[in-house]
Amino acid sequence: MPQRRLSVGTVDSFQGQERDIIAITLTRSNPQGEIGSLSDIRRMNVGMTRARRKLLLVGDSSTLCRHPFFGELLAYVKGLGGYRTANEMGKQD
Repeated sequence: MPQRRLSVGTVDSFQGQERDIIAITLTRSNPQGEIGSLSDIRRMNVGMTRARRKLLLVGDSSTLCRHPFFGELLAYVKGLGGYRTANEMGKQD
């Protein structure tokens, strides 16, 4: 049976590494739409391009979409059918 490995770290800690699955939490949520350190697109690029098979992003789309980069990213993901709301994820059949 293959050994499973889980690595947890900051975006910077994964520089130069790849993983099959990357999960990134975009933890900004406020009515002003301020995203703080998430606005450093170069750092976001490092994290998001390290996934070989699957990239999971979790965040508040109403805050993130106010930034041009994340707004375009959300539109792209929605176009692919990869966008899910918290309500959708919480529903069980």
